[in-house]
Amino acid sequence: MKNTFGNSLHLTVFGESHGPAVGAVIDGLAPGIKADEEKIAFALYKRRPFSDISTPRREKDEFSILSGVYNGYTSGSPLCIVIPNRDVRSEDYGEGFASVRPGHADYTAFRKYNGFSDPRGGGHFSGRITAAVCAAGSIITEALAEKGIKIGTHIKKLAGVNDREFGDLDEDIEILGGKRFAVLDDAGSEEMTALIRNAAENGKSVGGVLETAVTGLDAGTGEPFFDSVESVISHAMFSIGGVKGVEFGAGFGFADMTAPDSNDAFRCENGKIYTLTNNNGGVNGGITNGMPLIFRCAVKPTPSVSSPQQTVDVRNGGNIELNVRGRHDPCIVHRVRAVVDALTAFCVADLLCARYGTEYLAGKRK
Repeated sequence: MKNTFGNSLHLTVFGESHGPAVGAVIDGLAPGIKADEEKIAFALYKRRPFSDISTPRREKDEFSILSGVYNGYTSGSPLCIVIPNRDVRSEDYGEGFASVRPGHADYTAFRKYNGFSDPRGGGHFSGRITAAVCAAGSIITEALAEKGIKIGTHIKKLAGVNDREFGDLDEDIEILGGKRFAVLDDAGSEEMTALIRNAAENGKSVGGVLETAVTGLDAGTGEPFFDSVESVISHAMFSIGGVKGVEFGAGFGFADMTAPDSNDAFRCENGKIYTLTNNNGGVNGGITNGMPLIFRCAVKPTPSVSSPQQTVDVRNGGNIELNVRGRHDPCIVHRVRAVVDALTAFCVADLLCARYGTEYLAGKRK
């Protein structure tokens, strides 16, 4: 089981949905980076379920930093954050866990681990694991902000309802940073949440698209082939359960364009080189070009719904009809946003550390 990601920095996740705890370890962080526990708590707050548009499971996410931080700053040793699981109800999932949920990882997990993996609440495949990713990622997010690099994600589309487009990126990122339901047009949030509620009432779920912007990146970061900016970020995004598509800049829209219109024309003003458009999402040849990094993730509807579904009993054989029990989200798009921000921060930091060395994020002794 591969649970570690990164090159200069290494992120490892551990735990299961209904186990004692979930957690994350980041190795390679330079010493002197501020670990603000209020910022960590707020990052967890943005990921946590709320109201009737999320799962009824209510975890307080009371985290503990077991190592890697001393007097509020990273010490240079591996940073380990652990978040206990308190609100678990394994009995809701029935006896034996033999009925695999369509669209979920139950069947593939059963085959890969020969029936020995923890199936409770999805086990290690549960979105619960991402809580620790958000906690660890918030420390890196703040370190990048000290370098003038800002990250923000909004719900571009949910159940067919569109948010407004990004405008002034730095201003919009600031707005999104304080929101739990990350839309730029507040009027749209009412329609989106109503659609989530309607789906839940009818035993269904809905998906959407998240759009992320990163500002403050200089040109020249990334690699031309296997560790291109797109490769690294896509790798991380596809590690999030439910993400089934990633595109940068115009993305699949390039298929309906022609050059030179699809190209981003270069200009120079006061010694600064920039492009008049940003169809390539801030990346050329796998390397940042100095324009804002823009990408989108497609998030599928949550597979666990109360509507009857056709499946099989993997232990006893035979076709059966499944009515999923337990507590599940009718939509995860608004919660995944916090995970996307956290992993984007990790990827950007890892790429920058590969270019400048891990001391790039180091703080200064006061």
